[in-house]
Amino acid sequence: MNAITNINAITVDTLGGLLAQIAELTKQADVIKDALKDQATAPNGSKVFEGALFKSTVVESNRAVVDYKALLASLNVDADIVAQFTKTTAVFAVKTTSK
Repeated sequence: MNAITNINAITVDTLGGLLAQIAELTKQADVIKDALKDQATAPNGSKVFEGALFKSTVVESNRAVVDYKALLASLNVDADIVAQFTKTTAVFAVKTTSK
């Protein structure tokens, strides 16, 4: 990671501008992805789309997730037991908003 040693207003404003661009580009990409998914799930819809430079393939899968909180409650596991197996780690985030 390249560390920036002199953090100033320009650096923060650059970050804000980049994040705004990323947000806009992500919105545009999501609209296109939704259109591809809609077409792929239509009757007789293609799942592969080719452009001049890129190819997109819509892949469907089923994801299973265990609701551990509900499972432990169902098994009547005491909160103290859960606490014994709970690991806490420090997490850092940078929140950038416009003024």
